Amino acid sequence: MKNRFIILIAVAVIAILGAVTYNTVFSSKAAPEVTFNSIDGRQFATHDLQGKVTMYKFWATDCITCMRQMPDTVAYYAKYKDQGYETVAVAMKHDSVDAINRLVQERGYEFTIVHDKDGSIAKAFGNVRFTPVAFLVDRKGKIIKSFIGNYDKNLFVEELEKALAQS
Repeated sequence: MKNRFIILIAVAVIAILGAVTYNTVFSSKAAPEVTFNSIDGRQFATHDLQGKVTMYKFWATDCITCMRQMPDTVAYYAKYKDQGYETVAVAMKHDSVDAINRLVQERGYEFTIVHDKDGSIAKAFGNVRFTPVAFLVDRKGKIIKSFIGNYDKNLFVEELEKALAQS
């Protein structure tokens, strides 16, 4: 019984250290330079968004957690876009353009949506393989924090508002 408890504690410590290390490594570097092609036909690059606080959100049309988070993503964009906030929702390469377009039409997403048709965007952002994963980037293009899975909404809003308050 005591050994199981020790193993459980060790696993928890390792998991916490892994998460802290992941956020520390990614929060200390600039967002990768990537060219995006939005589903509405616009082409832009990471550097074009400098001056804005940007969330790059990797999602998939078949991801239940992603679909549950989308109303929050919509609400954050609507609330903060006039303060210099941008959302780039990156649909994974296995998604079909038809499925992405159907969701956009049904749900009226107003933020930028791109399809990572060859996986190069996910690769540039540290080889993202699962969803949802979001990177919050400050106005200077530096990754502030990464959010993985069903992340804490309050923590996201706190980090977003702090970034928006900085010039």
